[in-house]
Amino acid sequence: MKDLTMSLYCGITRRRKSFWCCRLLSTYVTKTRYLSELKEDDDACKKAQQTGAFYLFHNLAPLLQKSEHQYLAPQHSLLASLQKPEMETELKGSFIGLRKALFQLNVKDASLLSTAQALLRWHDAHQFCSRSGQPTKKNVAGSKRVCPSNKIIYYPQMTPVVITLVSDGTRCLLARQSSFPKGMYSALAGFCDIGESLEEAVRREVAEEVGLEVERLQYSASQHWPFPNGALMIACHATVKPGQTEIQVNLRELEAAAWFSHDEVATALRKDNPSYQQQNGAFPFWLPPKLAIAHQLIKEWVEKPTCSILPA
Repeated sequence: MKDLTMSLYCGITRRRKSFWCCRLLSTYVTKTRYLSELKEDDDACKKAQQTGAFYLFHNLAPLLQKSEHQYLAPQHSLLASLQKPEMETELKGSFIGLRKALFQLNVKDASLLSTAQALLRWHDAHQFCSRSGQPTKKNVAGSKRVCPSNKIIYYPQMTPVVITLVSDGTRCLLARQSSFPKGMYSALAGFCDIGESLEEAVRREVAEEVGLEVERLQYSASQHWPFPNGALMIACHATVKPGQTEIQVNLRELEAAAWFSHDEVATALRKDNPSYQQQNGAFPFWLPPKLAIAHQLIKEWVEKPTCSILPA
């Protein structure tokens, strides 16, 4: 994009503090219905934009301000269209890749910016109708695209991904890909195939990546993840039989995988993310940051390693 006009993301933060507005957003149900109205009613959305606050993006990178060891994501009113250097100078910030900055943002900004980037990326990839080949047109809220020639409506979608922490009862299995930061290990993860249930996807991924057969599993939580193209991370705990724990790493998928004791994992959870090499040239073992759902899975296991898990 040469300018930033189409890269404004409205977080629907209303600045008008009238009694009507406060009352309208007083409960989850009324707030949800209001946001639903904005998605479908172009006139209502245009009106909201006049008093809304926006995050700015350029080529999918948000405008951020550096503050000590974290990034701040300022919100702005509607602005005139400016070139990238002018915008950065005017607003005293820089357009920074979200992958680089995500773990140095507060939870609210990280969530909203992840949603915004995923939505912008989806629009960029759905400029044309897959049936007619004609250009599609988005509504004001950006909640859908419509093909004018055949009226097919396209809605933003997420790709389901299972992320699984495997345990043998006393240890948990962690792995790393070559793309991971040096020394970082995480839970196993993979995309769900068409036609699979959640349980089938977990069993297949564990078998494919480390050569183990899941005996039991338990759903934990889910999280939207903006990379690579907007995914729904579905987190599970899984156990394998104690006598069947020999790892067979699929080197096409992983760089390494290993069993870690409760004490090893608990110690790693207490550490900040290290960026240094040890004297022998190796990097210390560390875990995903707190914002990642993998961190939550690992923390749950450390706090309750023998939690009840259902048959797969």
